[in-house]
Amino acid sequence: MLVVLVAALSGCGNGDTLERFDGPTMGSRYSVQYVRHSAAPGPKALQGEVESILAEVDRQFSTYRSDSEIELFNGLPANSCKVMPGPVLELIRVGERLSLDSEGAFDLTVQPLLNLWGFGPQSREEKVPTAQALAQARQRVGYGLLRIDGERLCKDAAVEVDFNSVAAGHAVDRIAARLQALGIDSYLVEATGELKAAGHKPDGAPWRVALEEPRDDRQVAERVIEVDGYGVSTSGDYRHYFEQDGTRYSHTLDARTGSPVRHNLASVTVIHPSALMADGLSTLLLILGPERGWDYAEKHGIGVFFVVREQGRFVIRTNDAFERFSTDKAQR
Repeated sequence: MLVVLVAALSGCGNGDTLERFDGPTMGSRYSVQYVRHSAAPGPKALQGEVESILAEVDRQFSTYRSDSEIELFNGLPANSCKVMPGPVLELIRVGERLSLDSEGAFDLTVQPLLNLWGFGPQSREEKVPTAQALAQARQRVGYGLLRIDGERLCKDAAVEVDFNSVAAGHAVDRIAARLQALGIDSYLVEATGELKAAGHKPDGAPWRVALEEPRDDRQVAERVIEVDGYGVSTSGDYRHYFEQDGTRYSHTLDARTGSPVRHNLASVTVIHPSALMADGLSTLLLILGPERGWDYAEKHGIGVFFVVREQGRFVIRTNDAFERFSTDKAQR
């Protein structure tokens, strides 16, 4: 993960305290920090609320359990429909919008390709597939092969949906909404690297997030941002990849080609009022690459932090929409 939480546990004279709890989720971790007022629930009770949300998200969206709603749908043959929960249909619509915006580069139906390249839940090994296998898998990929009919999700081919590019952001938004409903207006919620923060810590300090340089040997903070009412998501190609015959293949796939992207954009961080949209957009921009992704962000007013490989080093590029969150206090 590129995003590191920077928050000191502290209190202040009015009796408010900063509470924290965490746990496993989605093959990774989640954490919640919040300012507890006198009438707010304690961390043990609140943790139960949060883990109930995370359990529901897992039941609906996980591609790593055969009984999840989406895996039951994925197992259906072509020309099938299944009644799906509202959140699943909501994320299908979000995915369709992002697919249209990226001219099909971003696509939620890439699971057959992920499995083929060795990055999916049914993968056997990481390797470059044959041209024939790739052509066959691509016949089962395309957002246009999905449609919503009332409360049913339908498929016109044997497509398989993968929500990994949006599910964590959706979970963060749901947890944040629950905290707000319980009267908690100062918090920082993180799940698998996606986060959202609102309000301030008990001492009045803002929530700060450090963005790392993508290195494997040590953590190097490139920029610190202050977040209030926004989600933050980072997508990168430098952790999940394999090398074959001297070529590096990342887990970030362009649905139009069926293959990993080959440009020099190493990672993208997006700031957006919705953690769900930050999650999806960081993936979309990473797929589009350093030029087309940058143009998309500028056109839509999205705050972005790009890390680009240039001549053996990393070069940082940010836009004005991002810089208004930056503190310029990162320790290099």
